[in-house]
Amino acid sequence: MGAANKVPGVSGGVVAFVAGFYEEFIYSLQKINRKAFKLLIGGRYKSLYRYTNGQFLSLLILGMVISYFSISKLLDYLIVHYELYVWSAFFGMIIGSIYFIAKDFGDWKRKYIAYLICGVIAGVGISFLEPAKENSNLLFVFFCGIISVSGMTLPGFSGSFILILLGNYVLLLVDSVNALFDTFANIIQLDFNWIYDLERIELLKVLAVFSIGSLVGLVSLSHLLAYVLKRFKKATYAVIIGFIAGSLGVVWPWKEKKYALDAMGQIRFDANGREIITGYNRFFPSEFGMETILAILFVIIGIAIVLSLDWYDNHKKKHRV
Repeated sequence: MGAANKVPGVSGGVVAFVAGFYEEFIYSLQKINRKAFKLLIGGRYKSLYRYTNGQFLSLLILGMVISYFSISKLLDYLIVHYELYVWSAFFGMIIGSIYFIAKDFGDWKRKYIAYLICGVIAGVGISFLEPAKENSNLLFVFFCGIISVSGMTLPGFSGSFILILLGNYVLLLVDSVNALFDTFANIIQLDFNWIYDLERIELLKVLAVFSIGSLVGLVSLSHLLAYVLKRFKKATYAVIIGFIAGSLGVVWPWKEKKYALDAMGQIRFDANGREIITGYNRFFPSEFGMETILAILFVIIGIAIVLSLDWYDNHKKKHRV
């Protein structure tokens, strides 16, 4: 989930869905409430651990944090050098996720088809919005934290892609994360010169505010979703399937970046020397050369990765029987 939430267009909630623990995740987060706070204040830590399904949440969050930070450097490298193949694999994974979620849906009544269509329209609409400019205002960063965590709680709703639309993806999920990674590396080496690096300190401050906003969003959204899932489960699933299908355009592999241009027609750069991307031009490959064949192969690999989780789940069930 941590790795998926880092990827624009891919939702950590989809991973939870495919792996079969989405509802347990939502209902466990719902337990972070007034009663949990009273147990914490009262020093009843064992009761708090049991009440909040602490073993499940702690292992899941630890895995997310490790994967989130470990993939930060790797993902930067892969997208720079193998962008087409990375997006192809993600595209395949989302196709596999749609199949996985829809296969046990049951009878598709008219009202569920209507919910599905609404989800598709919403997904397509968000896919083609243009990104805003980067904004490091801490209040806005806190708001970004609340929004970005939606990818964990709402399958198909990519928090990373929303950050791209808000203009803060690179700031919050690349620069600040890498700053924290580098800081840990410096501390291990007993190098504390980073405390005089004003840019590093600013990025760490931004990451801290972003993390607090994410925590607030995670808890508040989980309460809303738990309520919706209990009362409108099939309708919610129909919207989620539609939304995932509609958002496929976000990770369409064959696309060209659109850059912001100045009055002279030259590409504009931000304060950190990065090219300013304003959107994408999507297209179908005109030639089936080796690059296109490899991209299609990676789409198939992405589908196979998700379906292998389904196979593993079925294998476990048979083994229990």
